[in-house]
Amino acid sequence: MGAGINRFVSPQALSALGRLPLLARDVVEGFITGLHTSPFHGFSVEFAEHRKYSPGDPLRDLDWTAYARTDRYYIKRYREETNLRCCLLLDASASMGFASAEISKFDYACRLAACIGYLAMRQRDAIGLTIAGGDEEKRLPPSSRMAHLGLVMDMLEAAKPGGVPAIPAAFHNAAEYMRRRGLVVAFSDLLDGEEELVKALRHLRHRRHEVILFHILDPAEEDLPYRHVSEFIDLENGEKIKVDPQAVRAQYQKEIASFRARYRKLCSDCAIDYVAVNTSEKFETLLMRYLVRRSRA
Repeated sequence: MGAGINRFVSPQALSALGRLPLLARDVVEGFITGLHTSPFHGFSVEFAEHRKYSPGDPLRDLDWTAYARTDRYYIKRYREETNLRCCLLLDASASMGFASAEISKFDYACRLAACIGYLAMRQRDAIGLTIAGGDEEKRLPPSSRMAHLGLVMDMLEAAKPGGVPAIPAAFHNAAEYMRRRGLVVAFSDLLDGEEELVKALRHLRHRRHEVILFHILDPAEEDLPYRHVSEFIDLENGEKIKVDPQAVRAQYQKEIASFRARYRKLCSDCAIDYVAVNTSEKFETLLMRYLVRRSRA
């Protein structure tokens, strides 16, 4: 199953990450026995609760041990374990191609997506991939077949950032085409209209999908480290502006911190996992820290 993943992450990093399950925090729907609690009840691996017997209940569900103790009839209910449908949603707008050092925001996002897809597939979950950027949304429907992981990796490798942002539309589309509750893992710099993004994220939660949002910024975007008057170019519309970074740095950093804080609060209010990402940090370190925190929540 590791074939193809090594294009994005080293075997050593995979070995460390592979010991941490990507458990869905919410109840999810599915059919295959896996690692996730299902809302459906039946005979399965984990006992859930007792309830009083009602006429018409199958006699095979009676708990005779409880009857012997209490002289009352109780029905056993079990919690199934089920697979998760996980949609990886990648922002491929032009701004994601920015890099002040070795790795662009888009390449960083691809590595995170590859790792999470690999971890999900290892625990027999169904993974899909949506790449949103420009006028065309590319989508690979979820599947839990082993060969599917290779298709996900091929699609990630072929993807290039370009065009205008399309993340709000991609969120809305995911909310509609994912028929059963599942997990949406999004990777974006969120440099789009905040009002539309907020509506789209709330739409996902309204449809009861669990959401993890990796908010990816380059260190230069957070710190504005430039020393001399420079011309800055908008990668998506080509607009140019000359700025003295030293004159605006303090206010700029304050605005960026506020930008992060608004999304952090929105995600907290909507029960969305918000992960602040700076591409100066090794992606395997960031992902390991997040998965450890998630597993303890």
